[in-house]
Amino acid sequence: MIAGAAFTLGVLLTPSPSASAQTKGRVFEMRTYTTLPGRLDALNARFRNHTTKLFEKHGMTNIGYWVPKDAPRSEDTLIYILAHDSREAAKKSWDAFRTDPDWKKAQAESEASGKIVAKVESVFLDATDYSKVK
Repeated sequence: MIAGAAFTLGVLLTPSPSASAQTKGRVFEMRTYTTLPGRLDALNARFRNHTTKLFEKHGMTNIGYWVPKDAPRSEDTLIYILAHDSREAAKKSWDAFRTDPDWKKAQAESEASGKIVAKVESVFLDATDYSKVK
C-alpha cells in the first residue's frame, strides 16, 4: 500500500495516461481486511473453506493471500490480490458474488458467533511493463 494513503471500498483510482498505456492485460485488485478483535482466524477459515472458491466461480483469479508478520496488524489483517479481465469484469464479478446464495450462507454461518470484518480497503492496480505478474 502507498505510505500515508488510505483507500476505501469503492474508491477507484484513475491511472495516469502513461500508466494505462503500459498494460493492456488484466487489472489487479489489492484488498485489505481489518477484522474485529479476535476474529482473524474466523476470516481465514471463511476464505480457506468458501470465499476463494466462490471468487473463482465468479470469474476472479486468486493471486495470493497474506497476513502481516508484525503486530499489531498480524492480529487483525488479511491482505490479498485478485486479478480480473477488466474493471468492468471486476464489477460484474463482485455483483454476482455478493448475491450468490452460497456466499450468503457461508457469511451467515461464519458470523453466527459475531461479525468478523470491521473495515475493507480496495485498490485497483495495473501491472508495470517490468512486472513478472501481468
